Amino acid sequence: MEKKRRQSMIRHAKFSLAIILFISSFISAQKLSSFEVNGNFNFEDSEYLKWSELSINQPIYNGILDSVKSKIARNILKQGYYFIEFSNAELIVSEDSTLFKIVLDINEGDPVIINNVFIDGIDTTTDISVFRQFDYLKRQIFIKQELESNIEQLLTGFENSGFPFAKIQIVSVNVFRDSINDENLADIYLKILSGTENKIDRVEIRGNTSTKDYVIIRELRLESGESYVQNRIEEFPNRLNRLRFFEPVPIPQYFINSKNEGVLLVEVTEKNTNNFDGIIGYIPPGKNESSGYITGLVNISLRNLFGTGRAASIRWNKYNRDSQELDLKYLEPWFLSFPLNINLGLYQRVQDTTYVQRKFEGSLEYLATEDISASVLIASESVVPTVRAIPVFTVYNSSYITTGANLKIDTRDDPYSPTEGLLFINSYSFSRKTINGPSEYITSNLNTSVDLQRFSSSFYFFYELFSRQIVAIGVNAREMRGSTFENSDLYKLGGTNSLRGYREEQFLGSRIFWSNLEYRALLTRRSYGFIFFDTGYYYRPEEIDKNIPKSEEFLYGFGLGLNLETALGVLRVSYALGEGDTFSDGKIHFGILNEF
Repeated sequence: MEKKRRQSMIRHAKFSLAIILFISSFISAQKLSSFEVNGNFNFEDSEYLKWSELSINQPIYNGILDSVKSKIARNILKQGYYFIEFSNAELIVSEDSTLFKIVLDINEGDPVIINNVFIDGIDTTTDISVFRQFDYLKRQIFIKQELESNIEQLLTGFENSGFPFAKIQIVSVNVFRDSINDENLADIYLKILSGTENKIDRVEIRGNTSTKDYVIIRELRLESGESYVQNRIEEFPNRLNRLRFFEPVPIPQYFINSKNEGVLLVEVTEKNTNNFDGIIGYIPPGKNESSGYITGLVNISLRNLFGTGRAASIRWNKYNRDSQELDLKYLEPWFLSFPLNINLGLYQRVQDTTYVQRKFEGSLEYLATEDISASVLIASESVVPTVRAIPVFTVYNSSYITTGANLKIDTRDDPYSPTEGLLFINSYSFSRKTINGPSEYITSNLNTSVDLQRFSSSFYFFYELFSRQIVAIGVNAREMRGSTFENSDLYKLGGTNSLRGYREEQFLGSRIFWSNLEYRALLTRRSYGFIFFDTGYYYRPEEIDKNIPKSEEFLYGFGLGLNLETALGVLRVSYALGEGDTFSDGKIHFGILNEF
């Protein structure tokens, strides 16, 4: 008997479950066909539908009417309508029970207008600007978000005026009905607690094991007792990042210590500032050669000598048996504690069996602001043709004296992997070239004193389209003007740092141009993958006396690559195709980002 009773209960349960599933599937099949609002004068039906967070073909669900009314009320309050009423709300199902519609009868009421803003806690004579901040709100619809936005702006103003701990309290909002003008009004009562003016009495540095404190402080350009200014402090990480001594620096913190001193806490994490990049190879002798030769690259960069910010670099590059480069640089920052940087350099290039070029240069850079600097330079250069058993003209034995000026604007947030900002460098130089020989090639009609002018401009722009998605645009132009040119004078185009998809320094021209467009996806703060499209142009005028024809060409290259921050430095590798290249013709460009 008990067994039969259990079997009967199981049958009833199965039948009930089937009915529930059938009804549920029937109800879930009902879709929203229309959304109708009656009595609305200030907002369209589509606006109410958006506020309801429903959509056409929306399935029905339990409590849908209450949910719709709640969401609409919450959103219309944000528009300043505080007295909305729902006189009726209906959910109407179609005859075939597959569709439903929602009909709302509402009374929007009148908006609430701001009548006056009363501010307590400040001096009306010295802080008149605070009152003006809220003046334009009067007679406007009382929208909470706009009031909060004004309060936020005012707090930002206090932060930038030495009051980082200022507070603004909304004491009360008095809403009433003006029977004379038949409108809803609101009086807003605010209280400002600005506190005392705060200053930066001390700067505390944490995390610097090698870099001297004074190097960091001078980069911030802070004076003891300076007023606290929030927007200046938010710029400090960018300034320290440009030193390239640290991992990305966070915004400094500010606090009052037990001695009632204002302390700015700067926390840094040092990175390796001494980089070595090198590869040495041996090329065995060919069929008609008696000996092989060494080739390779050595690049040493010391960017923070003894923690003082001084920098030095050595770069040696042996291209082949007969060509090599040597480049030495030194930086003395903030000479005699003035915002002046001294740069010194020595460059030597042995070009095949053609010539030897040596250049000594120095520049004095004035750090006008944190983002803008200007410099003047002077250089002495000589080009000496290689002695040959059989005299053949290659280049003149010549000497140069060069003077010039440079303007630089740098607002990038990070020199390794910028997400915003720009870099603009514009320079001009004038060279007096004197031809000293060889005597057998100096004729009576040869001008042995030649003036050369060089114009150079570079512009880079960085913008974050989406989170961790960066667009980088670079435009570069170089032009040299003079009556005659030699190969040693001309600009070089092609390779890793200009036009990718072509050999290093493949093209020569008195006028060159290249542009770089990159789309970067950040993997970490300073590592990213990228795709790129480069364009380039070079022009070399015809020189009839040297049997050199005019050459001019527009080129392009494209590809993809990867930037990786490693202990050795920032490594950049890319695979690029030039115009007309097949996949097997692609060039692999590899190098370490210039750290000097």
